[in-house]
Amino acid sequence: MARWLTWLMDAQTPWTRPLGTWAFGWLHRFFSWAPTLRDFLIGRWLGHPIHAVLTDAPIGILFLVPVFDLLPNPVSAEVALIVGILAMIAAATAGFADYADTDGSARDRATLHSTLMLSALVLYIVSLALRLAGNGAGAGPFWTSILAFLVLASGAYVGGDVVYVLGNMVDRHAFRGTGTKWIHLEPAETDPDGSIPTGRPVKAKLGINNLVLVRDGEQILALHDTCAHAGGPLSGGKLVDGGLIECPWHASRYRMADGHVVRGPSIYDQPAYEVRAREGGGWEARRSAS
Repeated sequence: MARWLTWLMDAQTPWTRPLGTWAFGWLHRFFSWAPTLRDFLIGRWLGHPIHAVLTDAPIGILFLVPVFDLLPNPVSAEVALIVGILAMIAAATAGFADYADTDGSARDRATLHSTLMLSALVLYIVSLALRLAGNGAGAGPFWTSILAFLVLASGAYVGGDVVYVLGNMVDRHAFRGTGTKWIHLEPAETDPDGSIPTGRPVKAKLGINNLVLVRDGEQILALHDTCAHAGGPLSGGKLVDGGLIECPWHASRYRMADGHVVRGPSIYDQPAYEVRAREGGGWEARRSAS
């Protein structure tokens, strides 16, 4: 069953890819113009994707619509339908902010998810219009809401696939542990005297991990090189606004001193590392405790 569903979703790529490219273009431009709004809608202030928080509400509320229809309690069904539609709009708004920085296969799948959810929203609005026209107890509004919920459930399945299978909006360091052991640090480049170059990011190897280093006077600041948002190489980015590093892929910004995210689309902090001079020359580092 799962393989068939995956095949069915992948079979939509011929139309989801061009549609997604078009939608991504104007959404990305809009939210690049309004980064504060984007950071609010993606949940940087919460440290958790807002879209994921909001999606449960409309599904639960709209499930009650056919329940109230069967009781029958048409007034309660109408109230649930109105609240559910408003909750869908709120969830979709947050979802569009996430979509504005989604790439590759995840964008194809997210386009399918969005299309299904918007189709469900239209069906629910039709059902509400029929009810408000005085046909609340009729078969039309009931079966329209049943069809809408089936489309809604399908969209939720695809949305889950975007996160759980393709890893969109998942912290790239979710399973990275905190070690206390000092490990030999191997910068990709050093000055002739063995010091870390100043004024630009420098990539370094720490065991199996890659770090990005920035020299601040005598102090060496270090973060994990893999951006928590989508895996971009921070060492390929640039230093901005004094003490911040900007990811070259989606322009997320982190504070080099502690890894705190200060601008989205990332909503997760970056693992920070302590660096010290090694006895006998060179450098060593370990993951910071917090």
